[in-house]
Amino acid sequence: MNSLRQDAAILDMDATQLKAELDKGNVTSSQATETFIAHCKATNPAVNFLVENRFSEAIDEANQADRERRRRNPEGKLFGVPISMKESFDVVGMQTTGGLPYRQGNVLATDAEIVQRLKAEGAIIIGKTNTPALCFCQETDNALYGRTNNPRDLAKTVGGSSGGEGACIALGAAAAGIGSDIGGSIRFPSHFNGVIGFKSGNAQVSSNGSYPAEEHPLQQRMLGIGPMTKSVRDAELIYSIIANEAPMEKDVTTFTMTFLSKMNLPLSKETKGFLDTIKDFLSTDFPVSQEIPPYFQETATLWQEIMSIDGASGAAAEAFGTRPAQPLREFLFDKLGKQTELHRYLSWALIGASLFKPSESKINDIESIIEKGDAELDHYLNERILVLPIYHSAALLHGKVYKELFSIRKTYTQYIPYVAYANVWGLPALTIPIGTDRDGMPIGVQLVSNIGNEAALFRLGARLEEEYKGYTRVIPSFI
Repeated sequence: MNSLRQDAAILDMDATQLKAELDKGNVTSSQATETFIAHCKATNPAVNFLVENRFSEAIDEANQADRERRRRNPEGKLFGVPISMKESFDVVGMQTTGGLPYRQGNVLATDAEIVQRLKAEGAIIIGKTNTPALCFCQETDNALYGRTNNPRDLAKTVGGSSGGEGACIALGAAAAGIGSDIGGSIRFPSHFNGVIGFKSGNAQVSSNGSYPAEEHPLQQRMLGIGPMTKSVRDAELIYSIIANEAPMEKDVTTFTMTFLSKMNLPLSKETKGFLDTIKDFLSTDFPVSQEIPPYFQETATLWQEIMSIDGASGAAAEAFGTRPAQPLREFLFDKLGKQTELHRYLSWALIGASLFKPSESKINDIESIIEKGDAELDHYLNERILVLPIYHSAALLHGKVYKELFSIRKTYTQYIPYVAYANVWGLPALTIPIGTDRDGMPIGVQLVSNIGNEAALFRLGARLEEEYKGYTRVIPSFI
């Protein structure tokens, strides 16, 4: 195989296949690592997904992995496999800035817990990928590193907050990656970029070493950390490494597949068409229902209130550092074209959170609703998988998703429900690409169920992946 063909083959490989090729001696870790690094260098100037690299360290680690592989059969599940990492996770010797200029130079001496686990299995981290400031919105742009562009159309969004990660995997610039999700932050980028994404359920993956830390228990339960990959099997493999407990095996054929009945929510004809096709496909092997899940209609408001629980005062203090927290002043300066430390997306979101801050009595009400809803959903989702859209359309032009989700007209109630459900109720959710719109932009669906049903989600995801092709690497036109 000539070098160009071999490079393309490596870029197409998921982590599972690459690990197998490494074990067979068909590829070396140094070859794979150098191929991914070269692809990062070629594609990053246009896309801006990688914000900090450890290329030289990764090559050294790959050479060491090759030497060890020649001496013995290493046992690590990802031994010698190059991966990428969302900027929000601590990695020894790298910065964790949250996209905030004042945090530059904040070099870490310890790894996040999930990074420790991945390294223990032999994974090689080649770099960290872009996020919005403080991971606080669903579009990836910040005052420190700038905007990440969709590799299929540079004029369009990658989503967020794991947007750099979504673009990286879409390009095949790493074998696999890691993201986090408190409001669709794995699922939006997976959907917009056409990759597999898995949001873990409440407290199933450690958030130690994830920045910023969520302080309130209601926010902590909404956060899910998980893999962003080229295949469902990789998502399951990496989840098995980072999860606190192994998921239980259940016979997925006993599950009922539940689709939303008609609601007054935006949904493109193309997305609806794919969902109808999937429903017909699944109905041959599974019981299928169409209904509104419990608490679905209240969930968007619950999500917004939980995200605004302290008026985002903690996030504001973190955003401004030692400076006085003045989001309105910062926002107006940015709008006037003056240089600011915060991107206007963050300053506007902080203003909105202060306006939507729930009262103490409202927080008590939310806690009561959550307690009751958890018990009801535990029964409802025992042997049920929800098949839901992620957004009303494929990737939009830069800035449009933000306007839809952060408008003072509360249009988030129309646009966030599909993803907010898994966050508010702390549920695992698997995103699968199932097709493209008329412009060739990916459309995905998400599979949602109870904690404990993760293996069933992966089994069903593999069926949809096989039927609808799943991930296809972007062949960029800009290099």
